Amino acid sequence: MSATFPTQAQVVIIGGGINGCSLAYHLTKLGWKDVVLLERKKLTCGTTWHAAGLVAQLRATHNMTLLAKYTAELYRGLEEETGQATGFRQTGSLTIASSTERFEELKRSASMGHCFDVEVDVLTAQQAGEMWPLLNIDDVVGAIHIPKDGMCNPIDTTQALAKGAKMGGASIYENTKVLAVHQTQGRVTGVTTDKGDITAEYVANCAGMWSREVGKMCGVNVPLHAAEHFYIVTEPMQGMTPDLPILRDLNGHAYYKQDAGKLLLGAFETNAKPWGMDGIPEDFSFDSLPEDWDHFEPVMEKAIHRLPALEDAGIQLFFCGPESFTPDDRYLLGEAPELKNFFVAAGFNSVGIQSAGGAGKVLASWIVDGAPPMDLWDVDIRRMAPFQGNSRYLHDRTIEALGLLYDMHWPFRQFESARGIKRSPLHDRLLAKGACFGENTGWERPNWYAPEGVEPKYEYSFGRQNWFDYNAREHKAVREGVGLFDQTSFAKFLVQGKDAENVMNRICANDVSVAQDKIVYTQWLNERGGIEADLTVTRLGEDQYFVVTAFATEYRDFNWLKKNIGEDDHCTVTNVTSGYAVISVMGPNSRDLLSGLTSADLSNAAFPFGTSREIELGYALVRATRITFVGELGWELYIPTEFAVAVYDLIVEHGQKFDLQHAGYHTLNSCRIEKAYRHWGHDITDEDSPLEAGLGFAIAWDKPGGFTGREALLKQKETGTTRRLVTFALKSPEPLMYHEEPIFRDGVKVGSTTSAMYGHTVGASIALGYVENEGGVSKDFVESGDFEIEVAAERVPARASLRAFYDPKHERIKI
Repeated sequence: MSATFPTQAQVVIIGGGINGCSLAYHLTKLGWKDVVLLERKKLTCGTTWHAAGLVAQLRATHNMTLLAKYTAELYRGLEEETGQATGFRQTGSLTIASSTERFEELKRSASMGHCFDVEVDVLTAQQAGEMWPLLNIDDVVGAIHIPKDGMCNPIDTTQALAKGAKMGGASIYENTKVLAVHQTQGRVTGVTTDKGDITAEYVANCAGMWSREVGKMCGVNVPLHAAEHFYIVTEPMQGMTPDLPILRDLNGHAYYKQDAGKLLLGAFETNAKPWGMDGIPEDFSFDSLPEDWDHFEPVMEKAIHRLPALEDAGIQLFFCGPESFTPDDRYLLGEAPELKNFFVAAGFNSVGIQSAGGAGKVLASWIVDGAPPMDLWDVDIRRMAPFQGNSRYLHDRTIEALGLLYDMHWPFRQFESARGIKRSPLHDRLLAKGACFGENTGWERPNWYAPEGVEPKYEYSFGRQNWFDYNAREHKAVREGVGLFDQTSFAKFLVQGKDAENVMNRICANDVSVAQDKIVYTQWLNERGGIEADLTVTRLGEDQYFVVTAFATEYRDFNWLKKNIGEDDHCTVTNVTSGYAVISVMGPNSRDLLSGLTSADLSNAAFPFGTSREIELGYALVRATRITFVGELGWELYIPTEFAVAVYDLIVEHGQKFDLQHAGYHTLNSCRIEKAYRHWGHDITDEDSPLEAGLGFAIAWDKPGGFTGREALLKQKETGTTRRLVTFALKSPEPLMYHEEPIFRDGVKVGSTTSAMYGHTVGASIALGYVENEGGVSKDFVESGDFEIEVAAERVPARASLRAFYDPKHERIKI
């Protein structure tokens, strides 16, 4: 497309699908013109060209929905801006439910849409049938309609973005294959192509299903795998009018759209077919894959039930093409933790068309400004663990991942494929105690314990699931007696060096210039004052600190810590997560239980809250840390891995005298929500400040040297905040909240929930959520209003408080 091949560029984009072209377009919108896009064959030739072109607006979280809404707005005006047709039409979408459980899911989605100002209407089966006359509604329970959803032509839309990028100064080179990615001292420096070398300040990997291989060129982990995606296009059918909305029958694993008087029927079936295990053919371009009618037939049978007219329709096209999927069905975006200035936008899990506009916009801002413009943790590539690039793992997980798009989205649903990867040394012991394990980032963690004679297996629902009463029993034990948690999955970092104190004080908002064996609860902030991490720091010695953070943010937090250590700082950080198992003993009887196993004085006077010491326990030396995430007296025991089983056996044997109960992560969550303890990624993110989150007590405003984010917080402190994290408890004990439910004050929507769980001591479903008010969110504002939470399209009265509903004065943790 562009005549003279360049030797340098500010940004090189690898891949000419819709996401690469969107990134180029948005970089030029920000004023960057020295942008070069390289495509191995022709634009859209990988997966973009055969996409169905659906443009939905409602996604699983607030920011993902904002990005999807932006995409629709962008596509609406792109033809006028560039002169290139996109085929974009806002036909709306109709999603039907053929079971009460699915209708509950759809109604909860509608409520979530109301949080984000997405127009969503809940319909009866009759209304759905009127909207889609060919629809068999005999077994339809209800539906939702989103009027502003739409569709586009993926090839034309990509060409419009490419044209817009060139109008802004970018250059695009087709038939140009990238052969290598270069780096120096941990920073990307350019690429080698089959037409020559290009030096570059930034490189963006937008190579679609080739992204994993491009990542390998420079040591960057991009976990994705291709899967076969099937659809058919019929001969012209009567009733296929242009005004028909996109139809989704999730229980039938199918979507339908009108296509020039024909019907396109696509599938997201269970037990998908991974593809490309032996590599993608060198000449792959606008290619399709072999038909497999046996695989598609079950979907077709359900489709004929849903649209009886299909039985007599001719099939014009039976298509199969590859699309790439990630291990958790969320795409990969952002700067790679392994290589500075190397960015990734890949693995779009069949939602690339509807995601491309927003993803390109925020990634361009991230490149230009050096930081993400909003909370992008849902899709941040730093959530991925190194092992997730394992080819066998990706193959096995992809079999499940494709179908999950249309499967029931149950609360607490666990992946079933590629399990048993990362296990605590206590795993077999806990299994024998009836543990039901959940999985996240490879870790097998006990979520709840089944009593003897009960199979530890989830039975999902939107109401009280089969483990609810077992959770209540564990919760009661922790509140009134003593419980044992396995928290081995905690991420643990050792920070060392003569400059360790200065480095940590610069990164931490709280003051870590404390005595040895003291624990500091702190946040790591960005320059905007947003919370990048929420964790504890223990001083081990003059030049040593021990950082403990959440398992899910292990690689993100490690990356943040490393990149904030200056080149001249005498300071190193080591990930020691695998070196320590963690057993937490929590509850009013925890002191008595542990005192019988150690010579250490665990009294409140000798071992106050916020203290961490190495003690003898059995034959082992363990680090006992007096802190809590459940709101009770207790200790986290950090045990060298090889000693863990022996220490566990000793605690369990001695614990019989105290009726020690094993407790899982659901109990950890139900206890922490009663205490209004914040959870990073839900209640606090890099968009939220400590002042908004009610964490001002953890800020050391006047410590020498200050800290990252201080100036932004001082400004916010001076001007005041207009939003605040508030605790809610439903007045009715029956409904259950989960997250992203709209919050109303005196009938006016003022916010949405961020996380929720049933609090067994309080006796109600409890949630945290941000409330917004231009005049500020004061104690009086909260207490003087009548609050309601919308749960599954119905408003439920709720109590609201700026303090925890359980032990608001924190007396129990300090006894």
